[in-house]
Amino acid sequence: MQYVLALIMTAFIGSASGYIGSLMVTKRMALTGGALGHLTLPGVALALKYSFDVSIGAFVILIVGVLLIWAYETTTGIPMEALTAVVFSSSVSIAFLFLPEKHAVPALIGDISQISEIVTIIAVILSLLVVLMTKKIYPKMLMSGISEDIAESEGINVEKYNLIYLIGIALIIALGVRVVGSLLTAALVAIPATAGRNISKNHFQYTSSSLIFGAISCIIGVSLYKLTGPSIWSLNVGSPGPLIIITSTAFFLTSLVAKKFRE
Repeated sequence: MQYVLALIMTAFIGSASGYIGSLMVTKRMALTGGALGHLTLPGVALALKYSFDVSIGAFVILIVGVLLIWAYETTTGIPMEALTAVVFSSSVSIAFLFLPEKHAVPALIGDISQISEIVTIIAVILSLLVVLMTKKIYPKMLMSGISEDIAESEGINVEKYNLIYLIGIALIIALGVRVVGSLLTAALVAIPATAGRNISKNHFQYTSSSLIFGAISCIIGVSLYKLTGPSIWSLNVGSPGPLIIITSTAFFLTSLVAKKFRE
């Protein structure tokens, strides 16, 4: 039963990560996922130390961080990526002041050994919400990425949609830290999207293939982890995160070959 729940939860998180990752790659913000993943460390550390859900701890810290980034970008005009780097560096420093050593590995590469039905249902619902929210704001975010002045002349509230976009990223990162930890979240959103971009001829193919690559990478990664067993690996924890990312990387390399043959 635990295996089935893990498959369902990771497949939905992976698909949502790939989908919003396609927008992040287009906006050249793929590495922001990694920065925000590191930002979750204080929340994950507190969750592991006091035995509550890591996604809750991660999301609370992320919301605080996202609101700070959004507020400073709005008032100072400093680029979002630069502000993200400042906030996440401070967050990581704070986290390692009180992160117990025994919890360091699960915090960095994830742990799905203790998931339940309710956790899976919540993860599925939130993943679907991220996909729907991203689909809704996608055209407006692309327009603002080309020119904020043009977007505003078209009646697009750039600040509002930037905030919605950041909240969507925060949601998927908060879910993703359970699967791949805070260390690998950039790969969870960026690699499926990059692989999808390599084989796509239009926007629909790009977003769809990013979503599919994200889901399949998680399914295969979890299955490989189940088949081989955690005892085979040097990090004996309940995390298929590294195998998910390796699988995703294999898809990316295959997409490069497919792109070359297509040309």
